[in-house]
Amino acid sequence: MSNSQEASAVLVIGAGMAGLSASIRLAAAGYRVIVCEGQNGPGGKMRRVEVAGQAFDAGPTVLTMKWVFEALFSAAGRRLDDELTLIPSSVIARHYWRGGACLDLHADQMETIRAICDFAGRREADGYRRFAADSRRVYEVLKDSFIDAPRPNPVSLSRRIGLGRPGDLFAIKPFSTLWSALGGYFADIRLRQLFARYATYCGSSPYLSPATLMLVAHVEQEGVWTVQGGVRALAARLEQVAVSLGVEFCYGDAVTEIVADPSRRAVAAVVTRSGRRIPARQIVYNGDVAALPRLLGLSQGGPRSEGQHSLSALVSCRLAEPSGAPLAHHTVFFSDDYQREFEAIFSQGRPPADPTVYLCAQDRNAAGQPTQQHSGPERIYTLMNLPANGDRHRLDESEVSACLNSMDMRLAMNGLTLSNQTEPPNITTPDRFADLYPATGGALYGMASHGWMASFARPGSLGPLRGLYLAGGSVHPGPGLPMAAISGRLAAERVMADRPLIRRSRPAAITGGMSTERAIVGVSPSP
Repeated sequence: MSNSQEASAVLVIGAGMAGLSASIRLAAAGYRVIVCEGQNGPGGKMRRVEVAGQAFDAGPTVLTMKWVFEALFSAAGRRLDDELTLIPSSVIARHYWRGGACLDLHADQMETIRAICDFAGRREADGYRRFAADSRRVYEVLKDSFIDAPRPNPVSLSRRIGLGRPGDLFAIKPFSTLWSALGGYFADIRLRQLFARYATYCGSSPYLSPATLMLVAHVEQEGVWTVQGGVRALAARLEQVAVSLGVEFCYGDAVTEIVADPSRRAVAAVVTRSGRRIPARQIVYNGDVAALPRLLGLSQGGPRSEGQHSLSALVSCRLAEPSGAPLAHHTVFFSDDYQREFEAIFSQGRPPADPTVYLCAQDRNAAGQPTQQHSGPERIYTLMNLPANGDRHRLDESEVSACLNSMDMRLAMNGLTLSNQTEPPNITTPDRFADLYPATGGALYGMASHGWMASFARPGSLGPLRGLYLAGGSVHPGPGLPMAAISGRLAAERVMADRPLIRRSRPAAITGGMSTERAIVGVSPSP
């Protein structure tokens, strides 16, 4: 491709969820798109690792907010259900406490109410009814005004919700912490612990995060799906769709510099690790905003969210035979002192002595039945939260061993034993995550969502230079696969608003219907 052709292309840095989303949206609208990715394939945090030749999803393991992905495939003239097999989860997650006490959350809300009643009594079940209703209201208030819309500030969010609807403004509970708000629904500390875990979905402490995060409960209630072939199959399929639309992917050659034209205060090109210079007048940056100042050659400045890093983790992927506590696809083993766990991570910057452990049994369905006939060890993914200090501290062998031992002790105290581990596990620590995602310290969710202003502190789609657009989990609307996909769409819409392309695109085959052509028109600027 010539320099003039490259300059006319929209260049996307990063083939994670947001980069794939932006690329498909732009290519479907008729734009030429080039994607530069430092890794050897697509997916970003949708990582895949191998142990003894068996592949593990080593990042996200399920999908929520299915409508986001339906819209993305629809933009390319495809149907999600034709492209991937999604399996609805009947059990959202199983939860254990010391001594083997167990509670399942179900896709069927009435089943969850019955389970909570049996577990903790009628009063707690009534508290869950109120919690579920309130989490639904928070989600409904924020879905169109915040989650699926360009980044607001507190004033513009109030206007979107409606100044004449003060009940809705207060319903989102911005000034209460998640932990304190849960006390209004549940007297049983175990239930507060269970629903407080939603703060960790955005890498934060429930003792510091706003109660607004209770909306995650309703997101799960609307549906949780596993992907046949693993979540990495989603990345692979999106790449194939992008290629069919003409997107060019350049793998294994990371962008090391974004070159600016000082006279225009605009982007001009990127430089890759190999020394290749690619002219570009519009760039979508799908990376953590913490790394952007370095790419721009700034010692400080550039868009960044103020506050502390979100959680990092130690992730272990191993082959083992579980016994004792029956596993679901998703199982959580809670520590005895939740507050001390988060104080260790966020206040003291050290691994918790008694961690909560998340386990994904990747050879089991949502309810825990094997997904295929096999004997011997299963694919077991375990995770404990750690501070994001990987840029300052590399865990040595003894520290990694101590973390693995603390995880196995917690599993044992809650009734589970993992045995027959004949192969060494694949371990990822915060310093390794920091290598994979530069300038993050290993943080997996951008900045922590601590305090009521944290969500407004995330940058929106517009970068600090003309022609630079931001997407990914560290920008609005936040971390997680659906949120990252939305951020990619918002970035693509800003590109199209700044450079309308008025022409007819290639014919788009729509499964189950006749071939049509989409008329491409300029998109109005976002508010």
